[in-house]
Amino acid sequence: MLSIGAKQPLINEEIHEKQVRVIGPNNDQLGIMSSQDALKKAEEEDLDLVLIAPQGNPPVCRIMDYGKYRFEQAKKEKEARKNQKQSELKEINMFLNIDVNDFNRKVAQANKFLQNGDKVKIKIRFKRARELSHIHLGEDLMKRFMNATAEYGAADKPSVLEGKNFSAVIIPKVSASAKKSSPKTDGGSKKDAKQENRPAEAEGE
Repeated sequence: MLSIGAKQPLINEEIHEKQVRVIGPNNDQLGIMSSQDALKKAEEEDLDLVLIAPQGNPPVCRIMDYGKYRFEQAKKEKEARKNQKQSELKEINMFLNIDVNDFNRKVAQANKFLQNGDKVKIKIRFKRARELSHIHLGEDLMKRFMNATAEYGAADKPSVLEGKNFSAVIIPKVSASAKKSSPKTDGGSKKDAKQENRPAEAEGE
């Protein structure tokens, strides 16, 4: 499929290749011919000749309504960006002496965040300085939490001690799609010229 990016493909009279392989508007193979003959075929269909594979041997052109194609692609990508959920970083806090019910509640909360595509920062708080001498207890609790959320997420990096907090970030196993660059939607095709007058952060306590 032709990709509309920042660099637009050559179309119509911009194409100066001696010979090109031509694909018709219905994906039919029209064979190899001069770019002039290919352009004539496009004009006969009241369509555009678009150079889609300049590195081909010979280069490949497609006959299409380029203006309509650009418009439809821009519309699809705009809709995709509109529906794309922005990932947030949620935070869940626990203490070493957390009870089973509270632990399970926080696991359920984290799993819900992960299913929604959000990252979750887990903080295990050491209330007193003497608790810091039992870092292994924090590590064990973190491992339990990671195992309980393993179906929906995984640790972004190893857990770290930040002051009196033992923390880690869990990322969703299915991440959101990367943003696509927005295509230009200005004119340029023959059809364009003929139709230009047509019309938060959640925190567990």
